[in-house]
Amino acid sequence: MLKKFVRAVVMSGVIAVLATSMQEGRAAGHGDGGDARQGRVKMAFSGSMVPTAIEVRPDTITDEELLAGNGTLGPFTFRKLRTDETSPQFVGSCGKGSGPSFPVTGGGVFRFEDGSLLMVTLTEGVLCVDLDNVVGHLTETYQIMDGTDRFKGATGSLRLTGELSLVLSSASGAPVLLTDRGELKGTVQVP
Repeated sequence: MLKKFVRAVVMSGVIAVLATSMQEGRAAGHGDGGDARQGRVKMAFSGSMVPTAIEVRPDTITDEELLAGNGTLGPFTFRKLRTDETSPQFVGSCGKGSGPSFPVTGGGVFRFEDGSLLMVTLTEGVLCVDLDNVVGHLTETYQIMDGTDRFKGATGSLRLTGELSLVLSSASGAPVLLTDRGELKGTVQVP
């Protein structure tokens, strides 16, 4: 089972689609979703992932993910495409155990409850698979490219840390559905 999980991560990557509804509640004291001009942000999320047939870059596996959460900027969804290298960058420490680490690239769009969008590109990312505990650890750094409505002209960066768990594998053992839970922290500046 463990070998199948590792093979599946290498062969089919990790990222998926979550059809989840946005959280109804807002963070206490943030009224209409918070003030985007405040700078520092923190957002919690959860979601699930699936591999796609989309080829963003040659010799990589593209995953699609839709996360939902809440935080400083209000309730949101985050849809992203990520490519995973098929060969590990290195094998070593990962989470509480050890395993292979794969470079990742990509980008995505945050959609907030008021309809505002925030577009980001992945500038640095690593997916490591903790073979001892059969869990993936995802670390991604995003550069904010722009936005619409209350985020028009936005700049800044966000760091995502997430933990991936296998939900469903194909008959060949490749993961076809994984969960991702974690947080985003960083800064958002709006002119």
